[in-house]
Amino acid sequence: MIAYETKTGKIVLSNEYFAKLIGNAVSSCFGVAGMAPHGKQKLRHLISKKDYTDKGVRIHGDINKINVDLHIIVVYGMNMNAIAKSITEKVKYVVNETTGITVGKVTVRIDGIKE
Repeated sequence: MIAYETKTGKIVLSNEYFAKLIGNAVSSCFGVAGMAPHGKQKLRHLISKKDYTDKGVRIHGDINKINVDLHIIVVYGMNMNAIAKSITEKVKYVVNETTGITVGKVTVRIDGIKE
């Protein structure tokens, strides 16, 4: 959770908000077949087959800069470097335009390939 004070009050941005914002941005990138659950999300995925938009996204940081870890599934035959670069640029742009917070590092982990 990221919170900061303004002259009109306190603004709180939850990790779930960032995860959904980033998850939607990544899912719309060319070559991405989907997001892969990681950590506690794997257990949630096993219990509930519902597809969550925050699946595969982990955020850490503060108001000055956040870092993003992504777990994705790519489409077979696609250039993985191009996909990762596209995702990195889109995540940085979407987060900065939406919240004004800078994204420092985006780590893209490819957890699977879909044919």
